[in-house]
Amino acid sequence: MKKLVAVAAFLASGFSVLAQTKWSVDPVHSTLGFSLKHLSISEVNGNFKKFDGSYTSSKQDFSDIKIVFNIEAASVGTGEDKRDEHIKGDDFFSVQKYPSLKFESTSLKKIKGNNYLLSGKLTIKDVTKDVKFNVVYGGAAKDPWGNNRAGFYATTVINRFDYNIKYDATGLAVGKDVTLKLNLEFIQAK
Repeated sequence: MKKLVAVAAFLASGFSVLAQTKWSVDPVHSTLGFSLKHLSISEVNGNFKKFDGSYTSSKQDFSDIKIVFNIEAASVGTGEDKRDEHIKGDDFFSVQKYPSLKFESTSLKKIKGNNYLLSGKLTIKDVTKDVKFNVVYGGAAKDPWGNNRAGFYATTVINRFDYNIKYDATGLAVGKDVTLKLNLEFIQAK
């Protein structure tokens, strides 16, 4: 009987270790993009090139997921050097004073199929606000080197004025609504 209890305890502890896994973002196969209106007639697209993030979850339905992300503000890029320098300055991100943007999840709710609603706190500059992302879980796969990977696509729209990014207060030349588009691939820790 003691052996049976010991084996059961070992299996239970082994399962809990395996179940609570950490996944780290693969920056080579992930993008953090954004877009906003220019002159109310077209859109400007951009991205962040340097970021790290991870999630932990012990449940298949991700109901206990905890996600953290840090984004290097100075890594912003729109394909135009002068505009990028302007965005790094005090009219937008003030990267010298606020070097990173941060996100921390508070909950994830399954909507239907592979669609979820992710809630969390987004910090830009000196402001932290609640934000909700529409998330699509792309699935999981094993890569050729034996690593487990998982893919997600997430979108939301934020108002840049809410984060003290008030350049062009009319919102006519530079739109106030910013669409965030995240394509994320994570690798499970071994």
